[in-house]
Amino acid sequence: MTFDNSEEQLQLDEQDLSIFEEPEGYLPPQPKPTFQTFSRKDEHLLQSDNFKTLNIRLVGSHPLWAHLLWNAGKCFAWYLDEHKELVKGKKVLELGAGGALPSLIAAVNGAEKVVITDYPDDDLIDNIRHNVNTNLSTDICTDNIRVLGYIWGKDTYPLLNAISKSEKTSNLYDLIILSDLIFNHSQHKALLKTCKECLDPINGQILVFFTHNLPDLAHKDMEFFEEAKNLQWKVEKIFKEIMSPMFKEDHGCETVRSTVYGYKITIN
Repeated sequence: MTFDNSEEQLQLDEQDLSIFEEPEGYLPPQPKPTFQTFSRKDEHLLQSDNFKTLNIRLVGSHPLWAHLLWNAGKCFAWYLDEHKELVKGKKVLELGAGGALPSLIAAVNGAEKVVITDYPDDDLIDNIRHNVNTNLSTDICTDNIRVLGYIWGKDTYPLLNAISKSEKTSNLYDLIILSDLIFNHSQHKALLKTCKECLDPINGQILVFFTHNLPDLAHKDMEFFEEAKNLQWKVEKIFKEIMSPMFKEDHGCETVRSTVYGYKITIN
């Protein structure tokens, strides 16, 4: 004779599993978001500019390093401010945006459309939306900017659809922003795949700003540009500036860890 005790067993299983739950207060609280004020340079401001500073909120901690405002992002923003023609009236895409500082600068300098993306993690995406909504005027937020979760190398339809004026129109981007991303050595091919599918091959350009944060792996960082050259793309160094190191105590040459480089990539 058998008995149906499945419901009773399920209750026992649930009780057994409860022993693996951490007691309330056992885990340390998540670090709170931090804020950094970015100041635009006076010589880059127009008389009509209302955005002299931007208050960038950063997630408290994150395995993808989005909790820091990197030197490359600051230099990228200053560069776009100085060269407003790169973004004015243009369609701009940022990959791996973190706090999204370069994208915000692109928006205030008159970009037609700015699509800001990062890994589809709720904390990251909500934080980008916060930075957009708290730093920019309502008309810019509403008309010019989209915030999307996106994994490099995946289907680019959502990125292209974000700038399409109709379902029958397939638009491409004039500028793609890559700020301090090439340390992700395993993702070089995925980044380039997304760029290839999204960039206007005639007039578009990719701007890549970065620091060799791990000097011993600088050669691995630079393999990104070798991959681009293998695609018959043109690679040109356009920027170099020495900043204060992000982490004074880190190992490796301090000058290397303090230097920000900028490269331009175009499709021949």
